[in-house]
Order: sequence, then C-alpha cells, then structure tokens
Amino acid sequence: MKLISWNVNGLRACLGKGFDDYFAAQDADFFCLQETKMQPDQAEVSTPGHIQYFNSAEKKGYSGTAIFARQQPLSVSMGIGSDLHDHEGRVITLEYESFYLVTVYTPNSQRELTRLMYRMCWEEDFRMYLKKLDAVKPVIVCGDMNVAHKEIDLKNPKTNQNNAGFTPQERAAFSKLLDAGFVDTFRYLYPDVTGAYSWWSYMFNARAKNAGWRIDYFLVSERIKDRIRGARIDAQIMGSDHCPVVLEIDL
Repeated sequence: MKLISWNVNGLRACLGKGFDDYFAAQDADFFCLQETKMQPDQAEVSTPGHIQYFNSAEKKGYSGTAIFARQQPLSVSMGIGSDLHDHEGRVITLEYESFYLVTVYTPNSQRELTRLMYRMCWEEDFRMYLKKLDAVKPVIVCGDMNVAHKEIDLKNPKTNQNNAGFTPQERAAFSKLLDAGFVDTFRYLYPDVTGAYSWWSYMFNARAKNAGWRIDYFLVSERIKDRIRGARIDAQIMGSDHCPVVLEIDL
C-alpha cells in the first residue's frame, strides 16, 4: 500500500505547477493534502480512480485538508470532535477494516510565537484523539506537523532555537506523541540520514541551498512498524514550498 502526503500550499496554485503529473505518476492508494486553501467547488481536481474528501476551513483561502482514496472507507470524520479546534479544516480521518488513516495540518505557532499557547492545547487534544483511535485499531497519521523534532531534522538548528516549529515546547510535544505509541516512519528506517528535508523557505534561495526543515511526517502505531516497507521524501518535486513524503506499508 502506497500513501503520499503533501502540503501543497494552495491546491489551486499547485494544479498549475505539475500536481496532476505527479498524482498520475505515483499511482498511490492514498493521496493526503494539507493547506489546500480552497472550498471543494473552487477548482476541478481530477483524481481518476480516487474518491475525494475535503475538509475546508470556514475562513476562505486558509488552511484545509484533503484525502484522495482509492477505496471507499467504512467511515469518514472531519476534525477531532472539538469546537475549539474544528473550524480550520485541519483533520480528516478515514476508517478502514484494519486501520485508521488520519491527515493533519498542525497549527503553526506563528512569528513571535503568538499562537504557541493554542498550539500546546492542540497538541494535547490531538494526541488524545489519536490515542482513542489507536485503542480501537492501528493508526497511520500523516501531514505537515509543523515541527522539526531533532537537530538532525533542520539545516540550521542553532539559529532556529525558539523559532516557531523548533521550540522546546513543540519538540517535547512531538516526543510525547511518539511516546504514546507512534513511530516516525522515516527515522525508523533512516535514523542517521542528514540533509533530508520537506520544507524550505521561499527566502534566501533556501531550496537551492537545501537549507530546509523536515516537518512533514508519516507516523504509524508502534505495533505495525514491522510492516513498513519504505519511506522517502520526494525533494525534487516542486509546486509548493513543501515536497511530498511517501510511505509504503503492508496492511
């Protein structure tokens, strides 16, 4: 089974930058998107052989997630069942017989950490949501989780201490999520690989210099980690300031 996650930073814009070609070439079972920045009726998205699920933010042109799935799920949930968190289109959950698939666009703490307090509340509630799912059946969760977990996960850790996405609080929350029974699939296979990033600033020619951050993830329940068959970062794929990340797993 092949799954792809990509923060497209505006799906309508990405459609004109090679999205269709990449979608067709990958032939994935699941294609999960974050930061779609659109309502479903704002663009025609061609996904042959896949059912489309969108969770759009109430605020137009902001946030939003989508999953394009080859198989019909048993159930579909939008959000995490919290009025505090469910207005920005950040989570979609598909239930299948042997697993849950969750895509997430984690809130950014923003410049000067103006949203860090909210982010910490989100982290707690999202972790509890995943634990409830995991108590029923294994979970695959993917998306832009807006944190570089370890120093190996970004080019310039020293100069980014306490910047959004690399604060001690966000990194500790990610550790707590892993400790709750989840595995970072890329690091499980490649614990020591450096220079592997999924996001680059549009400023300072960062992508050409590979001065990036790894903030897009596939996590799986600990008990299915032995079924992971492959994980990669498609850094050569343009169209967004993020690139796609890929998981292959036997389920």
